[in-house]
Amino acid sequence: MTHQTLKYEVTDGVALITLNRPKALNAINRMMVQELTQVLNQAEEDQNVRILILTGAEEKAFAAGADITEFQHLSPLEALHSSQAFQAVFNRIERLKKPVIAAVNGFCLGAGCELALACDLIFASDRARFGQPEVNLGFIPGGGGTQRLARLIGRPRAKELIYTGEMIDAQEASRIGLANKVFPAADLMTEVRKFAQQVISKGAVVLELAKKVIDGGYQIDLMAALTLEANTFAVCFATEDKTEGVNAFLEKRQPHFKGR
Repeated sequence: MTHQTLKYEVTDGVALITLNRPKALNAINRMMVQELTQVLNQAEEDQNVRILILTGAEEKAFAAGADITEFQHLSPLEALHSSQAFQAVFNRIERLKKPVIAAVNGFCLGAGCELALACDLIFASDRARFGQPEVNLGFIPGGGGTQRLARLIGRPRAKELIYTGEMIDAQEASRIGLANKVFPAADLMTEVRKFAQQVISKGAVVLELAKKVIDGGYQIDLMAALTLEANTFAVCFATEDKTEGVNAFLEKRQPHFKGR
């Protein structure tokens, strides 16, 4: 299937989604929201896909924000619908059963930052720049930035970024916990793919369960979250991969997980 705003390819268990509007610094428009939803559904249903990587075309930007040309004449009701559409696709990423990595290769601003925040992990080029600059345009983040950013780096730091609209570099993003790792620009995709293969070597079922418990438990109180963990831990003992993993450990060999 040909897409207007992104590229989608699957290689060695990895689905690579490339935001492909380089002349607009990969700004996210309505069409991209629709096409992202389509490929996310496709990746989740494809048993050959074990992990997803999201990145931006060319080196200047991961995504420099939403396409502001679409915001110029929005009514309040249309703005509400736009916010809900962005939140829906970012929620889809967050709730995907498979791990998702944001490979941030340049500007990661506004809706682009919100997109990265919805991913499980953020790996950044040393040229990456992060920020929520919406205040400079007279509105607040509407794709989850006020909530996911605060949950990830804490309210005071999130407020500082959102109140000022300033950008931070990749090293600062890593220091405050926004980015997991920073790599030289030329090495970013090689390192991300290397990490992806490390994850793929684990069992698909246990990865899905781990993601579900970490994300689900974060939204509830500690005691309820610990109960969720214990119950899911027990479910692991009904899988073939658990039996294989324990046997391989005791037999001092590498496990061969089958995802069931």
